[in-house]
Amino acid sequence: MQHAVGSPLPPPHQTGHGPAAGWPPAAHHPGPHHPGSAPVPPPPPAPGYPAPPPPQHPSVPPDTTSHVPLPPGGPVGVPSAPPAAAAPDPADTTLAVLLIGPAGAGKTSVARYWADHRRVPTAHISLDDVREWVRSGFADPQSGWNDNSEAQYRLARRTCGFAARNFLANGISCILDDAVFPDRPVVGLGGWKRHVGPGLLPVVLLPGLDIVLERNAERSGNRRLTDEEVARIHGRMAGWYGSGLPIIDNSQLDVPETARVLDEVLARSIASPPQW
Repeated sequence: MQHAVGSPLPPPHQTGHGPAAGWPPAAHHPGPHHPGSAPVPPPPPAPGYPAPPPPQHPSVPPDTTSHVPLPPGGPVGVPSAPPAAAAPDPADTTLAVLLIGPAGAGKTSVARYWADHRRVPTAHISLDDVREWVRSGFADPQSGWNDNSEAQYRLARRTCGFAARNFLANGISCILDDAVFPDRPVVGLGGWKRHVGPGLLPVVLLPGLDIVLERNAERSGNRRLTDEEVARIHGRMAGWYGSGLPIIDNSQLDVPETARVLDEVLARSIASPPQW
């Protein structure tokens, strides 16, 4: 094997010793160097040009990215309603929204579209996506509800809550989506309120059963459920009627139209936050 022509490689550096004997340090400056001579000062600046400032080495405190401090996330407070003379515009307001609905309601599609088309920075956080961060040992929803799936659900919800609070603390709105049940405390609103804050604005998407079944049939992998499971979930979601939460029936609405109605619902929620 041939080696590149040039200076030989120095031997490995030994801990506690300087450069190995017999190997001169590499030169860093052109021109001859005489041992014991004083270092050569840099040349004076050209006439008419100021001398360059000395290098600065600012100390960077912990918990920052470069020199930009990141405010810590805290519970999200209830958004303040604008003056009565001004109509609230959710497109210009920093919000935390929870989009609720059964499998196949279109939560993820609507949430993603809504976040993409706002005039202020907005993040979309899908609980199903966060749950699937677990690869080995993932509690597949098709296997039913058990202690393992409940533990992973709780962990994912808490992770989503932490993310939402940190985004909101740094001026970025959030829309989260989850299949929250009105009659199950474990998979209910209480956990979201605890992890995000009382300012979270819940909205329910609830199209007809035939629409939900049709959309579920287009899914694949562990996102697709049996027709029986979809019908059971949809039936339990009907409990949101009479709960006081705003409900959008998007059976005949496409994604952009549903996002427009969502803005209208959020404007009313900002003016008069729902009690939940």
